[in-house]
Amino acid sequence: MPAAPLRLYDTAVRSVVEVVPATPGTLRIYACGPTVYRDAHVGNMRTFLLTDLIRRSAEASGLRVKLVQNITDVGHMADDTGLGGLGLGDVDEGQGDTEDRILLQAQSEGRGALDVARHYEARFHDDLAALDITPADNYPRASESIDDMIALISTLIDGGHAYLGVDGCVYFDAQSFPEYGRLSGNRLDQLKAGHKFDASGESAKRFHADWALWKRAGELRTQLVWDTPWGPGFPGWHTECSAMSLALLGDDIDIHTGGIDLRFPHHEDERAQSNCATGKEVVRHWVHAEHLLFEGRKMSKSTGNVVLVSDVAGRGLDPLSLRLAFLQHRYRQQMNLTWEVIEAADAALSRWRTRVAEWASAPSSPPNPEYHDAIVEAFADDLDTPRAIMSLRQLEKDPDITDGAKFATFSAVDALLGLALVRDVGRAPSVAEVSDEAQGLLDRRANARAAKDWAQSDELRDVLAAMGVVVKDTPEGQHVVA
Repeated sequence: MPAAPLRLYDTAVRSVVEVVPATPGTLRIYACGPTVYRDAHVGNMRTFLLTDLIRRSAEASGLRVKLVQNITDVGHMADDTGLGGLGLGDVDEGQGDTEDRILLQAQSEGRGALDVARHYEARFHDDLAALDITPADNYPRASESIDDMIALISTLIDGGHAYLGVDGCVYFDAQSFPEYGRLSGNRLDQLKAGHKFDASGESAKRFHADWALWKRAGELRTQLVWDTPWGPGFPGWHTECSAMSLALLGDDIDIHTGGIDLRFPHHEDERAQSNCATGKEVVRHWVHAEHLLFEGRKMSKSTGNVVLVSDVAGRGLDPLSLRLAFLQHRYRQQMNLTWEVIEAADAALSRWRTRVAEWASAPSSPPNPEYHDAIVEAFADDLDTPRAIMSLRQLEKDPDITDGAKFATFSAVDALLGLALVRDVGRAPSVAEVSDEAQGLLDRRANARAAKDWAQSDELRDVLAAMGVVVKDTPEGQHVVA
């Protein structure tokens, strides 16, 4: 049966919608990446997993995916906040005299800012690999995209959407974008001024909700500073994503992902910038992952409950058990993660891999269509991963499904799940030396499997077994294990 179309919850319209790529056959995704001043915690990784699940589901439906994920290595200030309640959030002032998170960490560690950034960027990629998150096609760094940001800001100034303040910072004119608030529900006239705004009207900004696109560098700032038409300075955090997404994906971006905490002000401001610069709606669908709690509390240094991927491995647990724990909950529902949940997921993962290895020796069979299609459709239905996991558990115990069909189904759907369910099979003892006669039979069997001639495939496996050549099948092909 044809693959079901991908449907996702679009924050902008508050409903689940079908995702139809602007360019037929190609899905363009921009994902907000990490600010590389520290290790990403497991809550961050849940958000990054969201993008991976969208990608895998889209590819399962036959789409080619072009994914860009940014690396923020400058411009994210220590006081950038995103308090998203209607009328409750202080406006991000974005003045040039606040501290950059990268610079603060560099000072703490006693080394250069970009050294710090590259260190944590490398650890971010290690964490992605540990969770089997498919790498993006591009990882643009903010520090290497300054020219794109300057061009974007110049366009906004020329279009009447930005201005140079008396303090040397360039500000976006929030009132020039009447649709501000569509993502978060925050209206400009209900936003309170931040603590740096002078209510007497002496602020460098024309309106309290305006934000800095480019910030003037103070005399004490010696790193991460660039010369521009407006003087030496550095970019505003919100500016970066607009510039990099437009430069690498163009002005028709199908999906923009991120954590729900980025909805306001980051994504709200980014949407305003991109739309004003292009004169059109750039992002077709905004998709956000909900908050993750750990043992009932928000993760923070103050509460001492920040958990990293390395902490999971340090307890002797497979990092992919974390991925399975996430899959057992819907991405847009708040999740309370505990060590007990991760340990239970680790046990389930181990059991499944053992069963898959056992089923690999059974007579070959195609995937069971009912279970296979149910799991694929669950993913397509707004990433209903709990339903997909439930189907997998039912398949494991179904007495009416042959072991060969179970093996084939588990193997096939793991392209969506990303749990390495067949890795023990694929990494079974290395390929043994075989005779020319046996190799000829192996070649004939590979052709039979390619033609889906399961009867001949099984017959040839029996012949090989009689010769002392034991064969196991994996998604990568047949492997000689003895």
